[in-house]
Amino acid sequence: MTWDRLAPLLGEAFGQTAYMVLITLAVGGFLGLAIGLGLYLTRPGNLLANRLVFAVLNLAVNVVRPVPFIIFLVALGPLTRAVIGRTIGIEAFTFAMCFMASFVFARLVEQNLVTIDPGVVEAARAMGASPFRIVRTVLVPEALAPLILGYTFLFVGVLDMSAIGGYLGAGGLGDLAIVHGYRQYDWAVTAVVVVIIVLIVQLVQWLGNSLARRALRR
Repeated sequence: MTWDRLAPLLGEAFGQTAYMVLITLAVGGFLGLAIGLGLYLTRPGNLLANRLVFAVLNLAVNVVRPVPFIIFLVALGPLTRAVIGRTIGIEAFTFAMCFMASFVFARLVEQNLVTIDPGVVEAARAMGASPFRIVRTVLVPEALAPLILGYTFLFVGVLDMSAIGGYLGAGGLGDLAIVHGYRQYDWAVTAVVVVIIVLIVQLVQWLGNSLARRALRR
């Protein structure tokens, strides 16, 4: 395939991937942080200990997280249709990505929070700080660097999920590599897509590492 023909396809595919990834990172990152905080706070003996809430959240994460994404897309079909109105297209695919990313990031958030020294939290409680204030001034700042690295890991996972967008008519770089590269035996197209994805991941990983180092120096 000539560059004149590939360039427009590449630009369109990049835009589709950016749409899916950025929305998923925003929605999934926010919901994942909320669910992860809920898991941490409601653990037995913690600030807002509640066995029922913790059990429900923990079960939800354990059920959703291990399911391969391609199977999860099919299983989530009825809910996707109810919310989006259809089960194919970029909006439907992005909805499924947001759903999966929320639970994946939730576990990362919980795992990073449980590593915080309990003595720091107890000291804040002894000073009369409310649970919300402890979250805002103790938990999040203490776990900021690991959370940044976790968010970087989430980006790579979301980019990986977006690669199968073509199966639901969402397009994207992965779809371009398969349809115009692999299926047409044009390995140059596949190579270009792979190089672009690798460069994106390296850039985001560098940015995540840099921000995490800055957070550790505070």
